[in-house]
Amino acid sequence: MSNRQFIGLQLFIVLVCSVAAPGAQDQSKQELDKEYRLAVNDYEAGRYEQAARSLETLLPYAGSSSTIHELLGLVYASLNEPERAVDELKTAVQLKPDWVEARTNLATALLRSGKNELAGEQFRRALALEPNGYDTNHNLGEFYAQSGKLAEAWPLLEQARTVSPGVYENTYDLAMTDFLLGRNDEARTLALDLVRQKDSGEVHNLLGQIDEKQGKYVAAATDYEVAAHLDPSEDNLFDWGSEMLLHRTYEAAIPIFQEAARRYPKSPRILIGLGLSLYSRGKYDEAVTALLAAIAINPADSRAYVFLSKAYNSSPLQADEVVEAFRRYAETQPNRALAQYYYAISLWKGKRTEDTNLDQKAVENLLLKSASLDDSLADAHVQLGNLYADQHKYEKSIPQYVRALELDPNLADAHYRLGTDYVHVGQKESAQKEFAVYQKLRAQHLDEIERERAAVQQFVFDAKAGTSKPSDRTN
Repeated sequence: MSNRQFIGLQLFIVLVCSVAAPGAQDQSKQELDKEYRLAVNDYEAGRYEQAARSLETLLPYAGSSSTIHELLGLVYASLNEPERAVDELKTAVQLKPDWVEARTNLATALLRSGKNELAGEQFRRALALEPNGYDTNHNLGEFYAQSGKLAEAWPLLEQARTVSPGVYENTYDLAMTDFLLGRNDEARTLALDLVRQKDSGEVHNLLGQIDEKQGKYVAAATDYEVAAHLDPSEDNLFDWGSEMLLHRTYEAAIPIFQEAARRYPKSPRILIGLGLSLYSRGKYDEAVTALLAAIAINPADSRAYVFLSKAYNSSPLQADEVVEAFRRYAETQPNRALAQYYYAISLWKGKRTEDTNLDQKAVENLLLKSASLDDSLADAHVQLGNLYADQHKYEKSIPQYVRALELDPNLADAHYRLGTDYVHVGQKESAQKEFAVYQKLRAQHLDEIERERAAVQQFVFDAKAGTSKPSDRTN
């Protein structure tokens, strides 16, 4: 489980040394006690199936014994039978309504069954029974944090810290909640306290996030590096490598992602990060290989195709594999404009001077389909303009460039191509205007490099989305 997730809600087990079994006629109380003790031993030793059999044998004699139902509920939870676990824990709570631990266990079972509202109700009832308890405050606070209710989570986690200030897990959760609430200074203070208590990878990762948010990029890179060395998890390695990507230190990013890919060869985001790093340093063949590997693991991950298209533009050596990847993507995503666009471009790549092997009609149809699926996709209009211009069909190319520039006036190359087309049709004044805009944009560096930087940033932010949150680790 990710080391950036919040601590899981503890299960509290109340064990008894003997069981009263009213109505038992065929077995003596001593035999029932022995059977229960065997069940307890089996549960504690992880022999859940044996424990379940023993407890199920006792059920007819359990009567009003909440402890048997509670323990059987925990056994079922350990056997991944959530519905049966909930039923038994409900019975235990009904038999003993003021049992805080049983309510906590019921809440946890409900949460794992996806019944979040019912789980929250039980956590709140447990807190009402023990308003000053560490566990009841921490558990409800963590529940709110995992539900995205950070404002509600904070005072409960703070109260838990007041009760037990030295508990690492709660302090980490509180620091992460502070960070997510924008309380960066408070989060940093707590995180530095944690470093002195337990120098862990997750704390340095949190410090890296705080540094990044406050614009301390060198410090952030150092914190991410320390986190990765202390705990070379996928998250920590990705965050370290992506910090290098964000600030365009691509040469440093390559070995980080290579090591991450060695450790986590089935992680698409690691392979995409490696592909991006290689592409940004001009190692296009290796970049294509890494991106194709990412697609092979998760063909539905749209992020890989964005950068594969860019890398393939500079390295058409693996044409068959790339075209096949885009073909499958287009076929499995027939209503996705970008899927059709990438397939069209992959067919067209490297063929513009070898028209004997280029099915221009197929490329045109794919680009038209892409534009019809999403008319706001400026690149599709630009490429249609290029296709028509190459065929000297200026009456078709000019409207495509015009539409593209309506959508994104900063497309420098589109201004240049439009100006060129205006020259061909004798509209010299319009051509000069487009060339002037082109020169201005090039001087301002509003070109493909900036667009690629934005794409890299979007990938990193998307890949990190949902990971900087309270954890749900289970102790």
